[in-house]
Amino acid sequence: MKSHIFFTVGLTALGTALVLAQAQAPAPTPSNLQAANDPRYAEVIAKCKTPPPGRGGAAAGGARAGGGGAAPAGTAPGAAATGAAAPAAGGGRGPAPAPTGPAEYTVTAIPGVIAAGQRWTTVYQTTGNNADGIIASEDGGLLLAQNDNGAVIKLDGRNQVTTVHSNTITGGALSRSSKGALFVASRGLEMAVTQLEPQRKVHANTYQGDPLVCLGGINDVAADSRGGVYFTLGGVYYADPKGVVTAYGQGLRTNGIVLSPDEKTLYVTNQQAVAAFEVRPDGSLANQREFVMMPSGSGDGLTVDAAGRLYVTLVSGPPGLHVFAPDGKHLGLIPAPRNLITAAFAGRDKKTLYAVANDRRTVDVYSIPMLAEGYKGRAK
Repeated sequence: MKSHIFFTVGLTALGTALVLAQAQAPAPTPSNLQAANDPRYAEVIAKCKTPPPGRGGAAAGGARAGGGGAAPAGTAPGAAATGAAAPAAGGGRGPAPAPTGPAEYTVTAIPGVIAAGQRWTTVYQTTGNNADGIIASEDGGLLLAQNDNGAVIKLDGRNQVTTVHSNTITGGALSRSSKGALFVASRGLEMAVTQLEPQRKVHANTYQGDPLVCLGGINDVAADSRGGVYFTLGGVYYADPKGVVTAYGQGLRTNGIVLSPDEKTLYVTNQQAVAAFEVRPDGSLANQREFVMMPSGSGDGLTVDAAGRLYVTLVSGPPGLHVFAPDGKHLGLIPAPRNLITAAFAGRDKKTLYAVANDRRTVDVYSIPMLAEGYKGRAK
């Protein structure tokens, strides 16, 4: 009997040790590397006319989950903000944060947006940097970009996963225009805004004669109906229908980006604020303004609903999303189990909100029923 007890205890201790060893073991090297983690990175940026912000050819600190660095744009794209943390070039992130367990939360009603008592449901789980930049698929499912796998996957209505695109060069954010063109932010060393559909091609990969990697790390994308693509890469940039890139904005440390339903306003997260630009008929931007300051936390990803309300995921601060009316009035917080990096409406009626929590160790894709309806004129 005693020997049985000792044997059981021994097995338990061995099992615990194995679990701890697995938990402490370094994550496997991804098959697709973000630019700053590529062994060829130093050689490539040494040829930049203007090196990545805060670099001078050397590695620097990290950026948000899933995406690129945040350095100010404007008159001197590539110049780091005084006293600000340097971005991770190539869309990289710094050391992985410690995993956090789900928080207790209670959803209170936001009129026209969400009913009281709703709960988030986990619909997909993975590991690594393998869920970001989500958008609705045309058949009511959800498309997710997978950095580490260099793939785009689709989650269907039964939560089954299929791979729809591969070899995306560390693709990490998605956008589909109202005309149906699908784009991904390629965060590898050959950094680019890449068109995946209807035909695959590089839409933009240079700025003023330098490769995009010389600017830092591309983060998020928003395709317009003209054939152009807005993207965040420290600041705000527009790759016009011919792929010519122009920088906009002053004093920005950007992350998420989305167009209003009528495409007359462009929103970008700017840490504890959201900035807005007027979109001119040719796609150029004007009249930068502060749309809102966050009541709490720091913003990451963005989405809009059919009524033009803006949803901002919080990568720090209280887990969840802030909801703002088109005039900037704060309508409330939709709490979540964990901090979120990206969100999108999807489902056949587009009345389900999806969001991603991603600390690169534990990745959860959640859904929650909504009263609000996503904008149906484009994927996001």
